[in-house]
Amino acid sequence: MKVLVTGTAGFIGSTLAKRLLERGDEVIGIDNLNDYYDVNLKQSRLNRLLDQDGFTDIRANIEDQGVMEQVFKKHQPQRVVNLAAQAGVRYSLVNPHSYINSNIMGFMNILEGCRHNGVEHLVYASSSSVYGSNTKMPFSVQDNVDHPLSLYAASKKANELMAHTYSHLYQLPTAGLRFFTVYGPWGRPDMALFMFTQKILAGEPIDVFNYGHHKRDFTYIDDIVEGVVRTLDKVAEPDPQWHGDEPEPSTSQAPYRLYNIGSNSPVDLLRYIEILEDCLGKKAEKNLLPLQPGDVPDTYANVDALVKDVDYKPAMPIEQGIANFVDWYRDYYRV
Repeated sequence: MKVLVTGTAGFIGSTLAKRLLERGDEVIGIDNLNDYYDVNLKQSRLNRLLDQDGFTDIRANIEDQGVMEQVFKKHQPQRVVNLAAQAGVRYSLVNPHSYINSNIMGFMNILEGCRHNGVEHLVYASSSSVYGSNTKMPFSVQDNVDHPLSLYAASKKANELMAHTYSHLYQLPTAGLRFFTVYGPWGRPDMALFMFTQKILAGEPIDVFNYGHHKRDFTYIDDIVEGVVRTLDKVAEPDPQWHGDEPEPSTSQAPYRLYNIGSNSPVDLLRYIEILEDCLGKKAEKNLLPLQPGDVPDTYANVDALVKDVDYKPAMPIEQGIANFVDWYRDYYRV
């Protein structure tokens, strides 16, 4: 297939693009290489793709309507995976406008490109953050998600609503994937595992929010990508059982689906740190701090819908996943 992937210099996007190329797909990759975090790391991820047959590299902002119209018109992708977004819960407190520009305006351009160019299936990144104030565990795609705690989460919820509108109006098949705390090699420097590793090796204290009482459904990068690929391959269809009297949030009369992709096995943050300490062979000095504004205390994914529809459930043990990250980190930074 010819697949348009946005965010190909990103953590998930670069790994997904590599996987699609390896199985023989043609990938049209878009990224703007912005400086939200280390551009050199982004370029290194991208370098893994540039010499592969079937990869087209495009430097662009998805919020640029004119450019995106030309990309769709010229390349005519069969399917699209939108992973480009302004990420991060805490950064949304500092620079909210970037979330509207990328996550709302950018996604609008993706939807319009799909609509006008006969795209067979749009898969897009949502987030476990949409569960917001919910406390019933595990989080299910059948749950109400109307109480986000950050603008980032609200923008992802908005994406789900926008996608449903296009599925309904134009019969565009869409699938939204709620990712749960992705980690692993080539990860993001603004996420806990990366920051903890960097600081522990440097002998600096680590900031542990909510006094370490977080629980997170940490999900390994390869498990995430497998879920994306399987979802991409199974085009969303209308749910014949759906009825407006008791509306099911994750399906529709339109070709629309929502899925959680999580390990279905939450881990205490302090245990996560212990495993990292074992892998590094060095203890952390912890700076225990209260819960940060916008943060969700716990996440835990119900993945029944993913198992039912695409026969997949993430399986990487946290111990092995962290060890793989540490091996990559030491090699990449020569530490």
